[in-house]
Amino acid sequence: MSELRLATRRSPLALIQAELVQRQLTEHGVTSVLVPLETRGDREVGVSLDQLGAQGVFAIEVQRAVMEGDADVAIHSAKDLPSSTPKGLTLTCVPQRLDAADVLIGRSLAGLGPGATVATGSPRRRALLLERRPDLRVVGLRGNMATRFAAVKRSDIDAVVVAAAALERLGEDDLVAERLDTGWFVPQVGQGALALEVRDDDDATIAALASLNQPDAMTALMAERAFLNELGAGCLVPCGAYATVVNGIISLRGVMLSVDGSRSVRGVVEGDDPIALGRALAHELRDEQGGGALAGWQQIP
Repeated sequence: MSELRLATRRSPLALIQAELVQRQLTEHGVTSVLVPLETRGDREVGVSLDQLGAQGVFAIEVQRAVMEGDADVAIHSAKDLPSSTPKGLTLTCVPQRLDAADVLIGRSLAGLGPGATVATGSPRRRALLLERRPDLRVVGLRGNMATRFAAVKRSDIDAVVVAAAALERLGEDDLVAERLDTGWFVPQVGQGALALEVRDDDDATIAALASLNQPDAMTALMAERAFLNELGAGCLVPCGAYATVVNGIISLRGVMLSVDGSRSVRGVVEGDDPIALGRALAHELRDEQGGGALAGWQQIP
């Protein structure tokens, strides 16, 4: 087949991820070229995610390039994707997933004194931190990883929360002060995973990507995304879900929190149908445990 065009965000981390996919394709005899793009989330870096007010601010332009024929494959950090796939596209490949956990850089949780300042732009991370440590001062922070590394050196910030996988891909693992246990600090849906979308009628590209797909990683992501889709939520409200697959059995853990972390509902379900599991867990947390009444969730249908 002809050279594949790989659409990606142009941030340093996104380009590293796209180059990883490119190398894997080369190993399977498929040539490719990167198509770097700037997304709305990249352009409006001074605006908080809740002010942007939309899902997919880091994904829509990349998806559009594929839908309009300017690229063949959209490469995303899976956590950046809206909870449903646009008509005309299919999520066809999830390569091997890295550690889905969040980590603190700067100081560990135990090393943060009363009133210490932790920076994050994520409502989920904010709520989880305040759930365990309501004494902390949690402030907003957006920008690429270099911005977050620099923030730790500021006198007014004691620690920053980032994804473990991002540090691993950047070769900055030594910055980790503490890995936050996923049993408590439940990751964002798709964290640590890459997601590749193509046009749903592009059989040749779908076939070319098949060798990169890791079935358990795909199954786990499907379960997490089904949870998020059933909630009708995105990254603007505090929730998380994390699935693991062992011998075909999926274990899916989820959490919904109030925006200030003062209340939460949690659950774990197991089975072999990722879509059914994701929906069941969302129903349990939202309807049976009352997560839909938590502060910040009332606007979600």
